[in-house]
Amino acid sequence: MSRTATINRTTKETDISITLDLDGTGRSSADTGLPFFDHMVGQLGKHAGWDLDVTCKGDLEIDGHHTVEDTGIALGQALKEALGDKTGIRRFASIVVPLDEAAVEVSLDLAGRNFVVHEVPVPAETIGTFDTGLVEDFVRALAQSAELTIHVHLRYGRSPHHVCEAEFKAMAKAFGDACSLTGRGDVPSTKGTL
Repeated sequence: MSRTATINRTTKETDISITLDLDGTGRSSADTGLPFFDHMVGQLGKHAGWDLDVTCKGDLEIDGHHTVEDTGIALGQALKEALGDKTGIRRFASIVVPLDEAAVEVSLDLAGRNFVVHEVPVPAETIGTFDTGLVEDFVRALAQSAELTIHVHLRYGRSPHHVCEAEFKAMAKAFGDACSLTGRGDVPSTKGTL
């Protein structure tokens, strides 16, 4: 069974194309017009072990919000489609990922229910021209669109870049684990569906 998806999402604010292969090799590329965000999306694909290609043409003359949030929406759609009925997945995952002085904890459940706890106070409002508050917007859009529960907590960190990158790497590792196949042929729920 192929666990892949291709999503094309066009609005008056953004034009997005995403291809996702959950059983890839970690090959990842992103071109959104926001270099720091591209770097973070690259971390997500690489460390989840996904093949992930993201392109977005957004109204960056206004700001980066539509680009980042809509990319989260489209990636969530791709993840939901690629997971299908979720037969055989691990479902739950939790990890703490360090990056030098920063450490971020992510716990998630691919339960089919959208819930987000995001407690990551980034110690700067911008990294270059990137608005660090958009990271939470991305996580919320992804969770809502993919119908998943995610808790993200900053344990410690001083460098804004390290805090954000540790968060994306932690999400990536948790996604990779939760999406992995266990070898069992059932849906991991007493309800029989997720």
